[in-house]
Amino acid sequence: MTLPGIGEISGRLQSGIPGCQVEVVVNGSPSAQNSLLIDRKHGLEAARLLRDDLHLDFCSNVTAVDWPDRQKTEKIKSKQLVDGVEKEVEETRETIIPGYLEVVYHLFSMTRKEGPVVLRMRTTNRTDDVTLPSLTPIWRSAEFQEREAFDLYGIVFDGHPDLRRILMWEGFTDHPMRKDYVPPPDDELEVLGER
Repeated sequence: MTLPGIGEISGRLQSGIPGCQVEVVVNGSPSAQNSLLIDRKHGLEAARLLRDDLHLDFCSNVTAVDWPDRQKTEKIKSKQLVDGVEKEVEETRETIIPGYLEVVYHLFSMTRKEGPVVLRMRTTNRTDDVTLPSLTPIWRSAEFQEREAFDLYGIVFDGHPDLRRILMWEGFTDHPMRKDYVPPPDDELEVLGER
């Protein structure tokens, strides 16, 4: 039996898990490796279904992406009275789209020798709501890689068996892979590293 397409997998998740929100994220690059964006509330259930029903028994890679706030500019045309004459006026509106942190899992079926299926989950923002469910209980290989995402991006994995820094020292207070990270001067790093 072959692994179903990404659209069919999305349908299985939605029908198998009541309330699960799944979006197919289209990849326009030559690899065309589309992915599944799962809401974080159902992330653990979705992972379990992918492992048990589709035999995606190996998580080869976990990585994270920082998506900072971005500005969207729109030009809006409207009719207004200008000096007693109705004219078409063009206004520019700028909207801030809040940023978020995203975790990406690459899943394979070792028994069927198929994959990858790419699974994504996103935090609500980049500041105070950065918790996602840990998928380590489903795929043990995610343990160190989720710790790395915690350490370098600041994503908190709820249910992780050993969530602590893995690359930076315990007293380090920032997340060096964030796009807005500013490293301290070298002399401050030396002092911090000696503590």
